Amino acid sequence: MTRPGPLPSDHIALEDTRVTRRYFAKFRAITGHLARVAAQFEAEGALDRREVEVLARYIVALGFTFRALANKYHMAGRIEGPLPGQLTFDREDSGFPVHSELMQMATDAAQAHRHIRNMPGPDELKAQMVREIVGNLTVPTKLQYAMSQRLYYEELARGDLFWPQMDADAVWLGNLEEGRALRRRYLVHWAVYDAGLNIPTIYLMDVDDTGRTALPKDERRWPEVQAHLMAQSVAGLKLVTIASGFDRDFDDLHPKRLRRIHVGPMYSHAFTRQTGPLREVLEEAKSPPGEDWALAWTVEDLESERVETEKSGWFGNVEREIFALDPFAVAGADGGVTRMSRAIILPQRPFQVLAEKNPAGFREVRKFVVSPGGRVLSYM
Repeated sequence: MTRPGPLPSDHIALEDTRVTRRYFAKFRAITGHLARVAAQFEAEGALDRREVEVLARYIVALGFTFRALANKYHMAGRIEGPLPGQLTFDREDSGFPVHSELMQMATDAAQAHRHIRNMPGPDELKAQMVREIVGNLTVPTKLQYAMSQRLYYEELARGDLFWPQMDADAVWLGNLEEGRALRRRYLVHWAVYDAGLNIPTIYLMDVDDTGRTALPKDERRWPEVQAHLMAQSVAGLKLVTIASGFDRDFDDLHPKRLRRIHVGPMYSHAFTRQTGPLREVLEEAKSPPGEDWALAWTVEDLESERVETEKSGWFGNVEREIFALDPFAVAGADGGVTRMSRAIILPQRPFQVLAEKNPAGFREVRKFVVSPGGRVLSYM
């Protein structure tokens, strides 16, 4: 086996047990707040009930992923040698674990049941720990490691985690009658753990279906749609590129709206090295470990402005979507979106410092402030 090369300068491995556990405790708190933030978007009319339900599933899955990784690395730094391993995360661009961590987790999941079958059960491991403590008067470190791995594989075996790729699924929204033609409307959603940004990215697309067979039941189109969308799920691609390509590749599917939600980066004075006003805010806030964080939440939104008809073949016609692009955005119409909204989620103490400093780049950013009791308040 070849030894791994040095980590990129923006990636760092957590070598200390206490630091690793604080890192995962931070994300446990963050993911616990995200569902409440999504509910706040619904209350403000930015998302509807079905969209919130879809987002909630991805958020819960993200929480399960962090719980699994927390078990995997629970004993990091306590045992010498390669066995426990160390979590590698992106300390400059995202604050999240690097993409390869989730790739390895997906590989482990394929073998989870075999590992569980060959490992002692939790009760047996606890009994062995007691015997070692009482009989040998030693800390059962290796047994604790075995227990952490058992819990890790059990979490993987349960499933419903946030994987590197989350294939497209469809929620039926209703039928639209246009003369004799039947149009079905779906909310198609999928997600990836973006390999370039190292953050979870969620896609929501409203699609009209004029095909003969309902899209999720179409044995020909549905696998093609899933493969097409996954291949296009790259942060570097503009939304208008993704939507226009989909519109041209599927003549009887009409994308009316496409949104891309970036959950991150995560900022923390103790863990990350991002530059800019947020770093200064978190440094001045001097928050306790559980409140030293801020999470960015960015939504790119593309809407169809009108439909044009063009010839297809000798006698046919197909609809083509013309998308509305915002010429006043930072990148102008070249940004490839109708609008973009930015928000940041953070605890009360960092928010107070942010409000006092009021940096120019954050005056139009929506702030979601979470209290220790879990209440979420929204501010501009």
